[in-house]
Amino acid sequence: MAADTPSALAGVKVAETHVGKFQVEITAAGHRFLADEPRDVGGLGSGPNPFELLSAALGACTAMTCRLYANQKGWPLEQVTVRLEHIGKTQAAKDRFIREITLEGPLDDAQRKRLMEIADHCPVHRTLAAGSDIETRLSAQVAPAGQAPEQDHYDDMEEVCANC
Repeated sequence: MAADTPSALAGVKVAETHVGKFQVEITAAGHRFLADEPRDVGGLGSGPNPFELLSAALGACTAMTCRLYANQKGWPLEQVTVRLEHIGKTQAAKDRFIREITLEGPLDDAQRKRLMEIADHCPVHRTLAAGSDIETRLSAQVAPAGQAPEQDHYDDMEEVCANC
């Protein structure tokens, strides 16, 4: 695996493994896993592709935000399952994510409706829907110290639940 390069940035690290054409190792919150492209485009198929990871982020955030909200309300939500499909952009349309949410448990119709509304306010959904600015720089530059990205994300989820 790739050697560590010094950086002032906290958060996710992605480094080539030099195994196959596209395989990378992702390190996030002390966890390591691979991402890759499918075999039919020259990858090894050894991990999710970048759009699957983006879909996973949306699904994870959706489930976590619904869970947090239901717990705060004391609702009998037993299980949240989110299935996603990404449809790439074409010349006529931008990218789409189709998100199907299953809410298990003895919830009433009003609770289910509210949880579906809450899902649309999860921080990753809001980020994707609003778009993002991406700053790119060489690693020799030092980034200012700040709050950990994980805490920012959790704070965003709590804010959604408190304000809805």
